[in-house]
Amino acid sequence: MSPSAEPLRRRSFLRGAAVGTAVGVGALGVEQAAAAGSDGGGDPAGRRIPFEGPHQAGIATPQQAAATFASFGVTAADRTALRELFRTITDRIRFLTQGGEPRPVSVASVPPDSATLGPAVPADGLTVTVGVGSSLFDARYGLAARRPARLKTMPVFPNDHLAGSTELHGDLSIQLCGDSRDTVMHALRDIARHTRSGMQLTWKADGFHAAPRPTGAQRNQLGFKDGIANPDVAKAAVADALLWTRGGAGGEPAWTEGGSYQVVRIIRMLVEFWDRVSLHEQETMIGRRRDTGAPLDGNRETDLPDYAADPHGIAVPMTAHIRLANPRTRATAAQQILRRGYNYDRGVDVNGNLDVGLLFCSYQQDVVRQFEAVQARLADEPLVDYIRPTGGGYFFALPGVQGPTDFLGASMLS
Repeated sequence: MSPSAEPLRRRSFLRGAAVGTAVGVGALGVEQAAAAGSDGGGDPAGRRIPFEGPHQAGIATPQQAAATFASFGVTAADRTALRELFRTITDRIRFLTQGGEPRPVSVASVPPDSATLGPAVPADGLTVTVGVGSSLFDARYGLAARRPARLKTMPVFPNDHLAGSTELHGDLSIQLCGDSRDTVMHALRDIARHTRSGMQLTWKADGFHAAPRPTGAQRNQLGFKDGIANPDVAKAAVADALLWTRGGAGGEPAWTEGGSYQVVRIIRMLVEFWDRVSLHEQETMIGRRRDTGAPLDGNRETDLPDYAADPHGIAVPMTAHIRLANPRTRATAAQQILRRGYNYDRGVDVNGNLDVGLLFCSYQQDVVRQFEAVQARLADEPLVDYIRPTGGGYFFALPGVQGPTDFLGASMLS
């Protein structure tokens, strides 16, 4: 960052900017599934992403165009009702991700579906990923001894702006991603409708995944490519080392096998302020070229920065975001996270400034070893003058559903 009083003017600007800010469980009808097909090629129902497996879809799945992150407070009366809640959630996800026609009813009956997608529900690349927050493991349901070992309330980090936030934490999280915005909204409405007696929506955040421009990773609201350095979790060895929890290892309960820790952060970007900064300063704060996404010591987006050849930060400054987030040393290799972020646009705040930013989402095997280690290195980085984390939470994404009689959370509740 440039010397002189410019940082003071920036912080003065920040101080002056204000942040703008369903039916009974288990009462399901029988739907008729749409025609079978795994990818939906040419099918008006769109592509289908398999629901069953050892891990939930929507974690290692390539990102879809639209997303909603929703947090719920669980109101189920007891553990039996909680079990029915998870069965209902599972049933709804199974139908929504497969697609099909809701059961027929007479005109005198309440329709079983909102019909916002038409008379038949398309699969449309939908994934629904369910997680649990640390508050679910209080005294209500007798689950305290089964809490995942690293699951806790997300702390307030340096440079956070969480005071007064109504978008924090939750008993249960649902991440919905799909190929169309209306598909995601329909799925959230459907799940909320069928679970009204067991949980209540407390906050949600909607995002979009930008098309590559011109190629490669999406661009965030600062104009830089986002998520370039993700680990290749398509490789089983990488995913096993960085992504999936191992039940019985490291103090984890046996039931957590195949799950993953989810971090959600709502990060507002002060774009009016950012747009006053020189291109050179923007690039040195990030550590990449804005046009190509290449690291400052490289030529292409896919080039790896060579920090060993630049020990004093001449090419890529020591305070650059990419260098702090991933120093690329042997000691920090196990701290990598899988980023799955989405841009957001929430309109205009009371001061007439755009309320836009990033719905940061990451998955990791160990939220302390990975995300919190990265976050500690990023404290007070130069970029903090231009971003405001305002909400989010920690959740544990449950293991996947394996078989038609299994349901999300079954091993946790057994």
